[in-house]
Amino acid sequence: MPKSPDTAITQIARNNSGARIELDRVTKTYPNQPVSAVENFSMVAEPGELIMFVGPSGCGKTTTMKMINRIIEPSSGSISIDGRDVLSLNPNELRRHIGYVIQQIGLFPHMTIAENIAVVPQLLGWSKEKIRSRIDELLTTVELDPAAFATRYPKQLSGGQQQRVGVARALAADPPVMLMDEPFGATDPITREKLQ
Repeated sequence: MPKSPDTAITQIARNNSGARIELDRVTKTYPNQPVSAVENFSMVAEPGELIMFVGPSGCGKTTTMKMINRIIEPSSGSISIDGRDVLSLNPNELRRHIGYVIQQIGLFPHMTIAENIAVVPQLLGWSKEKIRSRIDELLTTVELDPAAFATRYPKQLSGGQQQRVGVARALAADPPVMLMDEPFGATDPITREKLQ
């Protein structure tokens, strides 16, 4: 879907083994702000669905996604994943099971590409062999040769290559929930289509 320069696309992607996401009358307000960032928003995302938020900058797309993984907490309403209120879950544990690709890519500059992709699998206690295999698989999937890119640092990659690594990192632990905030903004149209 083409987008105009003032329209951003945010996606919530789910794999088929994922859990149901439900937002019920979610509102986010900030002190001294005349309008809510998000107001009385409800939706359900079933496993296997791809949902896109389309709208102008500042309309609440990113805020809504950040409330799902508790980077921002809602002022009112509820958000549940697989029937469990996200506010009742440990936020760090919650985030380990949600893939998240942010607009600014967010790679750790002091880590190699392989180390960036391995962050969540290491936190989950995967074996070194399993992590190494997953890194190779994901770099191949995003069309970056593991032999050439695994040991490089983010500053040694183009913006589009960094974006692909960001997508690979979000997929690393095969999360049941994927949140993508303009995930392909720095990629060319051909690469964007392949990644999608």
